[in-house]
Amino acid sequence: MASVSVQNVSKFYSSHTALKGVSMEVPEGSIFGLLGPNGAGKTSLIRIINQITAPDQGMVKINGELLKPHHIHQIGYLPEERGLYPKMKAGEQVIYLARLKGLSKQDARDKARKWFQRFGMESWWNKNIEELSKGMAQKVQFVSTVIHEPSLLIFDEPFTGFDPINTNLIKSEIKLLRDAGATVIFSTHRMESVEEICDRIALINRSEKILEGPLKSIQQEYKSNKYIVELANEEAQPPTLSDGSVLLSSTKEEGIWKLEIQLEEHLPNKLLTQLMSQGNVLLFKELIPSLDKIFIQKVSSL
Repeated sequence: MASVSVQNVSKFYSSHTALKGVSMEVPEGSIFGLLGPNGAGKTSLIRIINQITAPDQGMVKINGELLKPHHIHQIGYLPEERGLYPKMKAGEQVIYLARLKGLSKQDARDKARKWFQRFGMESWWNKNIEELSKGMAQKVQFVSTVIHEPSLLIFDEPFTGFDPINTNLIKSEIKLLRDAGATVIFSTHRMESVEEICDRIALINRSEKILEGPLKSIQQEYKSNKYIVELANEEAQPPTLSDGSVLLSSTKEEGIWKLEIQLEEHLPNKLLTQLMSQGNVLLFKELIPSLDKIFIQKVSSL
């Protein structure tokens, strides 16, 4: 396992500030979402962790040790801009990249064969990368990233080029890698992609970190006590509410009221009791804010 500590990191390019005093803690064995719009500074931070560039200020530590060249072999990095050789066969490509990470030729071949079988890619083994679709090449790149079983995995926009089925496949694989002991940093500007897999997140905007913490805790902090309700009854008017509950919207379709209700106090059991006395409650669900909404709310308050 690997933990990552980013401490007051800044990066400057001529007149552009890519990162400004960014600090964050990535616990070992977690999936950490590094989120923000394009140009926020996410990729600059990832390149620093990978030692492609160095910070102008601050430091990065892995497992409490200042970042050193030997840490590279502990890292698997899937960059946003893919880096496969178009004239090389898929199998040879994976073996070559695995050997660069320290695997023997036989070990690299054995592990590559297992991953190709796992992903149903056996028929691609002798195809040149340029013969593969974007999604197929993306799978080859993913295998090349994880084949040496690194303790720290960094994925920069990993779902680019994937259809929904393969996106779900890669999400499942990322979870399995985390469960097997890897620490994962997952960078994207598509915040909806990470809500189901991230343990912790950090939001970066205009080179600065604006939010960090456990995903569920952040969503709980920003929730607004709104509920979605489906209520079956024969009444022509929507249900009556009391005790500070506010009906925000109501529609009726085929005998079912669809309601959005705001609670002034967090007393959902009292609301549910009221509704049950007026019909059959088919759905009673608290509205948890999406990361997109949290980001907009946070930025607009700055």
